[in-house]
Amino acid sequence: MAFFEEWFRLMPPVTRSYVALSVITTGMCALDMISPLKLYLNWTQILEGQVWRLLTNFFFFGKFGLDFLFHMFFLYRYCKLLEINSFRGKTADFLYMLIFGSTLLLAVSRLTPGVLFLGPSLTFMMVYVWGRRNERMAMNFLGLFNFRAPYLPWVLLLFSLILGSNNSSQDHAKADILGVIAGHFYYFLYDIYPIITGGKRILWTPRVCEGLCP
Repeated sequence: MAFFEEWFRLMPPVTRSYVALSVITTGMCALDMISPLKLYLNWTQILEGQVWRLLTNFFFFGKFGLDFLFHMFFLYRYCKLLEINSFRGKTADFLYMLIFGSTLLLAVSRLTPGVLFLGPSLTFMMVYVWGRRNERMAMNFLGLFNFRAPYLPWVLLLFSLILGSNNSSQDHAKADILGVIAGHFYYFLYDIYPIITGGKRILWTPRVCEGLCP
């Protein structure tokens, strides 16, 4: 127990908060304290006043099981890697990246009505950004073949499609593609656009994020 507490305490703050909220949300659903039907993204009900769905759909990753563990592994790993490396000392910038990605995912979610929870998409966005910022890193997939980090999202997407061809698998693939789109938008606007325009920036971290991350 002490080891778990120390491990949790040593997580960077944004990673710790996101993982904790996701586990708590899933746990409450598993204990029937709340229903996933109250959490998923439903624009009709949002417009009727259930605005909490704009947030809660990012924290439910399915029932406890192997799929949930995979999602938590990728969320923890790539959220942490970004926060302690690319965004070291820039917690507010990292928080803004997640807010930007979440907002963009919500904006395009109407194009994929079968995707009810956007947490996996936001995780995939982090995987994409991490891959683009670690272009020279060599990786291996299940001992089968080697590839560079920027190809990781596409390898995972292909693996997801191979696992099944039912509607659920297709919705998972759509969620992953949404994450790639959000990740590419952020990477281009934050990393590439200033280079090709001589230093001009479109994305600036709002002061409210800096206030939340002293």
